[in-house]
Amino acid sequence: MAPPGRGVGQPTLAELTGLTTDLLVKRYRIGVENFAREVFELNDAMLDTAFRQEAGVGRWPCRVLLGHVADAELAFVHRMRRTVAEEGPVFAVWDENAFIDSGLYGTPENGAKFPIGGFVATLHTLRAWTGQWLTELPATAFDRVALHPERGEQTLRLILQYATWHLEHHAWFLNKKVARLLGRA
Repeated sequence: MAPPGRGVGQPTLAELTGLTTDLLVKRYRIGVENFAREVFELNDAMLDTAFRQEAGVGRWPCRVLLGHVADAELAFVHRMRRTVAEEGPVFAVWDENAFIDSGLYGTPENGAKFPIGGFVATLHTLRAWTGQWLTELPATAFDRVALHPERGEQTLRLILQYATWHLEHHAWFLNKKVARLLGRA
């Protein structure tokens, strides 16, 4: 499978619904391999370049996007683990914009320049650990249910589908940004 944003259409959540659980877990485990490796060639100015909405590559700078995806993965993994371990857990929601606005990812506005390697390493480690754990679960575990305050009941399988799509979705935008920043678009 070609990484998103490299001649492949933008990923959709619907394309994941028909996958077997084994194939879904396999796709989840691809993780950071969806990212263009050239992201590590970007300098700080490039990593902090925001785009206009009409550019078609998303507004967030690469550094913010990678920080967001790492934070989202922390939330997804915690939700998946709670869904398996607890009876009917209720999830907390989080405000992604508050995380961005607080400067948690390092921005020119707050003077911090957090290395993107930490964000990517977090994603890689969480996907490797969780992917292995998911392969060991019995099939019935994927039907376990939790409650999301805004989205209602969610099975482990649905959370896994969303987590898989979320990273692929943002990878598509990241790869488009990287190509544009390096003059390859």
